[in-house]
Amino acid sequence: MRARILASENRKWWTLGAVAFGLFMIMLDNTVVNVALPAIQRDLKIGVSELEWVVNGYALTFAVLMLTGGKLADMLGRRRMFIVGLAIFTGASLACGLAGSAGFLIGARIVQGAGSALMNPATLSIITATFPPRQRGMAIGIWAGVSAMALAIGPLLGGILTQQISWGWIFFVNVPVGILAILVARIAIDESRDTSREQKLDLPGLLTSAVGLFALTYGLIEANKYGWTSGRILGLFALCALALAVFVVIEMRSRLPMLDLSLFRNPTFAGANLVMLLVALAMFGVFFFVSLYMQNVLGYSPTQAGAAFLPMTVLIVLIAPIAGKLSDRIGSRWLMGTGMILVSASLLIFSRLGLGSSFWHIFPGLIVGGLGMALTMTPTTAAAMGSVAIDKAGVGSAVLNSMRQVGGSLGIALMGAIVVSYVSVPAKSPQALPQFVDGLQHALLVAAAIAFVSAVVAVTLVRQMRPAPETALAEAA
Repeated sequence: MRARILASENRKWWTLGAVAFGLFMIMLDNTVVNVALPAIQRDLKIGVSELEWVVNGYALTFAVLMLTGGKLADMLGRRRMFIVGLAIFTGASLACGLAGSAGFLIGARIVQGAGSALMNPATLSIITATFPPRQRGMAIGIWAGVSAMALAIGPLLGGILTQQISWGWIFFVNVPVGILAILVARIAIDESRDTSREQKLDLPGLLTSAVGLFALTYGLIEANKYGWTSGRILGLFALCALALAVFVVIEMRSRLPMLDLSLFRNPTFAGANLVMLLVALAMFGVFFFVSLYMQNVLGYSPTQAGAAFLPMTVLIVLIAPIAGKLSDRIGSRWLMGTGMILVSASLLIFSRLGLGSSFWHIFPGLIVGGLGMALTMTPTTAAAMGSVAIDKAGVGSAVLNSMRQVGGSLGIALMGAIVVSYVSVPAKSPQALPQFVDGLQHALLVAAAIAFVSAVVAVTLVRQMRPAPETALAEAA
């Protein structure tokens, strides 16, 4: 009997390791691209808006299809969809590395996003289904730590590969990792799914949400090119509002909706998702534009720009598991609030960067931001996943990850719109860099305000999670 318990306990951690393996690849690809952006821009001869689509094409597809991925994971099996997503992601990575034009690269990135959308919700739902509530925060903390480790290695690895070989290798590196992750997943992960009731895909909900999110992101990215009051941009914003309103109506009336809106009646779930949206909105654009700032303004090489982010991401790696344990003991509310105050402070520090700044002007913001992100991300994830039933873990995970990706896409688009609005001269003009820095400073102030609002949301909405009676009985058994 004892041997069986030990074997079951060991298998849980093997499952976590297999899931973390796939997650590592997804998150590596989120940041490995940032430091290669100037090289991609020069090689493919593309503008800033197309460069934004290299990042946002991936992030937006990831976000739009995430709920579908979560639903498919609950319907067809979480291990199955994790492996299918891994295979799609790996194949698309190979295509990205072979891209010879902006259109081909953006298209391959969109397919990459689809693979991630199938894979990512399954990672959290597998953890939620595998670990009991008393260990779930720690497991999610390790999950977040692995994610942060990939974020830490990504910029440095991307810089080295871009500088020493070519930017295509930032995608080729995913291929052997993806193949190994598929093999590990087949061996280590047990299949699980939602068997509670009839399941089917909500295609009208998928279509309307995709149209709404695409219209909003496209409008923000292209607004400065066509003019904020142009018919094209105003039409896109109107289409966004209409599509998302129709999406809400469809979901409210559907017998089997893609997004169960009743989940948001739980203030902790609603608050955690709103915080995730806002923190991504505040921070994704920072990584994108601070990478450009380091290389184009400070003259850093891709490797130096990648290494510069290490203090922030190493702190996240070290502190995220500790924050997960703390959230098990004291709850997520005040950890999230404190973390977002620190993130806001780090953005204020970054907003002081100028033409004559050095790494030591960036360093304090990296330290404060790393500590803040570590205190925020794991407790936010634990709060959201702890407030949904296990049989809805796939959809709960998908909603949370969708919020992060939507926030990231909007953050890059919003900061891009602010930065570009301050640049009124050609890229090679002597005034281009001062205007870019001026726009970046104002964009960072807006991001700091968004981060502060998310701290207020966390403290106001998120509550201490208490095990339900049936969960407590199951734990006792």
